[in-house]
Amino acid sequence: MHDHTAEMKTSSCCPILELRQYTLHPGMRDVLIELFEREFIESQEALGMTLVGQFRDLDHPDRFVWLRGFPDMTTRAQALEKFYGGPIWKAHREAANATMIDSDNVLLLRPARPTSGFAMERAERQPLGAIEKPRGLVVATICHLKDEIGYDFVDFFERKIQSKLSRDGTSLLAYFVTEKHPNTFPALPVREKVNVFVWFSNFPDETTHANSLDRTKSVANELAPRLKGPPEILKLLPTPRSRLRG
Repeated sequence: MHDHTAEMKTSSCCPILELRQYTLHPGMRDVLIELFEREFIESQEALGMTLVGQFRDLDHPDRFVWLRGFPDMTTRAQALEKFYGGPIWKAHREAANATMIDSDNVLLLRPARPTSGFAMERAERQPLGAIEKPRGLVVATICHLKDEIGYDFVDFFERKIQSKLSRDGTSLLAYFVTEKHPNTFPALPVREKVNVFVWFSNFPDETTHANSLDRTKSVANELAPRLKGPPEILKLLPTPRSRLRG
């Protein structure tokens, strides 16, 4: 496993992170990705947001997943107000919205520890117009915690689960918990009344990930008593201009 600890300590991205899953009309994912990567990356980052990554969901051909980060909840509200009230979104919103069935599946997250966010220092983005798909797979594991399970789950994860994942060849990128602060931009809904722990890992390819699942059944057994159900696993293929890659 590549040790990301030192990287996290020097630069842990985004105290606030949105995990956004969009359900699209059939056949429209590539249309949205092309529009998104041409118009919506630099225009959002110019307002202080961080576009961490954009992805095709490997298991759902009509799902687009992306990660957007902010310094804090107040800045988030200001940046979103400027973007969605600004000229770029107004010029392209009809084309973007025409691809979507649902855009409300959004988890608002914060790093579980000050150093457990994404290390983005060496995560370079391909230039405008890039079409080459990055290699590798990013996997998001979303654990819906039982209501009585609190912050001690982070201790449990670090004590019991992290080392097992490492032994089984999983490269852990970052881990997060639910951000409990009220949504500061109600025009964009987020999933409220959820209690999640989410970790992100990366793999060279799908086969390596499949092999790791075979070896980590003991992890699932340890997690089960603390969760409402089986973890939700998103297998994410980075788009050409995603900073976060497999």
